Amino acid sequence: MGKQFHEAKKEWQEKLTKTQERFPERKDSFVNSSDLNIDPLYVPHQESIEEEYMEKLGFPGQYPYTRGIQPGMYRSRFWTMRQYAGFGSAKETNKRFRYLLDQGQTGLSVAFDLPTQIGYDSDDPMAEGEVGKVGVAIDSLEDMETLLNGIPLDQVSTSMTINAPASVLLCMYIAVAEKQGVPKEKITGTIQNDILKEYIARGTYIYPPKPSMRLITNIFEYCAKEVPKFNTISISGYHIREAGSTAVQEVAFTLANGIAYVNAAIESGLGVDQFAPRLAFFFNAHNNFFEEAAKFRAARRIWAKIMKEQFGAKNEKSLRLRFHTQTGGSTLTAQQPDNNIVRVALQALSAVLGGTQSLHTNSRDEALALPTEESARIALRTQQIIAHESGVADTVDPLAGSYYVEQLTDQIEKEVLTYLDRIEEMGGAVQAVEDGYMQREIHQAAYEAQKRIESKEDIIVGLNEFQLEEEVQADLLKVDEQLEKDQVQQVQNVREQRHDSTVKEKLKALEEAAKDEKSNLMPFILDAVKAYATVGEICNVLREEFGEYSGV
Repeated sequence: MGKQFHEAKKEWQEKLTKTQERFPERKDSFVNSSDLNIDPLYVPHQESIEEEYMEKLGFPGQYPYTRGIQPGMYRSRFWTMRQYAGFGSAKETNKRFRYLLDQGQTGLSVAFDLPTQIGYDSDDPMAEGEVGKVGVAIDSLEDMETLLNGIPLDQVSTSMTINAPASVLLCMYIAVAEKQGVPKEKITGTIQNDILKEYIARGTYIYPPKPSMRLITNIFEYCAKEVPKFNTISISGYHIREAGSTAVQEVAFTLANGIAYVNAAIESGLGVDQFAPRLAFFFNAHNNFFEEAAKFRAARRIWAKIMKEQFGAKNEKSLRLRFHTQTGGSTLTAQQPDNNIVRVALQALSAVLGGTQSLHTNSRDEALALPTEESARIALRTQQIIAHESGVADTVDPLAGSYYVEQLTDQIEKEVLTYLDRIEEMGGAVQAVEDGYMQREIHQAAYEAQKRIESKEDIIVGLNEFQLEEEVQADLLKVDEQLEKDQVQQVQNVREQRHDSTVKEKLKALEEAAKDEKSNLMPFILDAVKAYATVGEICNVLREEFGEYSGV
């Protein structure tokens, strides 16, 4: 076994050298404040534990990827620093995007308003009072053009938190890139496109599970051929955790959903290595520092084994769990909001030590309102301080070998696998969702957590202990009510100025394609988007064909 260890170490060193040829290290040498040299990786020296090390940990960039998916991790490039942003109109949000990019952000992350998320136009009666409130309103290609005005899509990676209408918003993004002269083969980013967690935890679904899964696999198939650098799904544990799950449940239910998506894609005729390299994940980072870091390490190891042993994936990229992290919104308090800066810093640090590929840090005032520019800047500076001042990015997986962290990683893995076995016995994630199993488990965990807070078994600083008699009122961002009126007028103007006959023709073609289960709907949606059909019009065509889901 000693030979296997040394062979793997040699292979890691060769991979690291090859990676560094493409992405040179950030510094000529890495040293700490005492001028002591920092090696790129630390491993055990006792031959007696090499066998266990290779089975559970291995080397970075090698199966089972416990220590990270890249051989050098952050020594060459930091994680992508994103700030989730979107409010009011596309024009207002574009200003915020430009501001954040000027402040050093390295990727965009788009928040859409509630009507957009559930496929309604801003002038639909169902949208009244909600336009632009929790994100940006996008009704047509014109809005997407405004949102991305002046942002070079061949240089900026964009993440879009959109699920039921994901196909429509992705087509709008592709169309804007083409107008910029950027071929779709070159655009990069991620679309959330994770409908199962909507049924479980969030609620912004439109269609029943079966047609929703069809749309998702249509996106997998289309992007594998046409948009190869775009991540076609971000399988999200974030919202599962926000709904009250434990860390174990977050990983278990997320990976169960991932298995369901892989199965659906294979059943549609795709080979696993055709689409699996573009699967991405989205996790939460909560307050229990070591549990969170161990959770990320365990998730990587479990997914690698699932893809290799259950699905027979051969491409190394299919085995790598790549993930974005957002700090825990539900952990933020409206009381003493400046305390949230400290919470976010600890959560962000756990994500970096856990090996995240990109990171969003919540702003201190998000328990009260959409973040102000100042709050968003502090949240971004938090990431930059971790990257440039803490030294934690100078060596790979620095927590490895900690008795506590390794034991936690093993324990989380064991509990997750127990959940996965249970869900498999039920018939898989889709059946478990339809039976309400995951929902009940999350509700029970949330209830138990709330009881601990109310009894002060768990202390939340400023909330149930260390309160202030008089809170200082923070300056909050207020969305101008006029923005809704302007947005309604804008979508109506688009309808008046476009070629109605072309729109009707493209929507009719989409309707006919929707009737044929073997037809990939993405080209038809893209044609409709380019004709300036609206989000609501496209989703309504599919509502008529697929029906609407009313919940368990």
